[in-house]
Amino acid sequence: MEHPQQIAERVKAIAAPIVWALGLELVEVACSGQGGRTVLRVFIDKPGGVSLNDCEQVHLSLGTALDVEDPIPHAYTLEVSSPGLDRPFRKREDYCRSVGKRVCVKLRQPHEGQWRVVGRLVEVEEPGVTLALTQSRQNQTVRLDWEAIAEARLEVEFGAGHATNMRSR
Repeated sequence: MEHPQQIAERVKAIAAPIVWALGLELVEVACSGQGGRTVLRVFIDKPGGVSLNDCEQVHLSLGTALDVEDPIPHAYTLEVSSPGLDRPFRKREDYCRSVGKRVCVKLRQPHEGQWRVVGRLVEVEEPGVTLALTQSRQNQTVRLDWEAIAEARLEVEFGAGHATNMRSR
């Protein structure tokens, strides 16, 4: 029986040119389950965010290509979606797209006793990234080499005036 990771890699090779031709970025292909309960998840993105129409176009185009290539020898469910705001960064482009935004970085070694650093992403360079720390009262920045970063993701911010008020009736 074929491993889900092998299926995901084969589907990724089929999906990448299709997604690119539609002006989108292929973020990830994940495969879970087995047999008739296999779920194939394709995550796409683009600057400004993914629309429902983008997901439908990829689903139709990729579904047709998968029917022709037949990389999965049994029934499966194909899902196409945006990766979500709080997804971990996977590529340097994810960091570049997030310059000016607040990010949370998990570290491989503690920085001044902290395993997590939260700050506004100021710069992305060859050796790493620079953050303006938000915990600091002074305008303090920290440079982190790529090797020091275990995981990074956007800190989802809600602007003032967007708070929801829930009341039970």
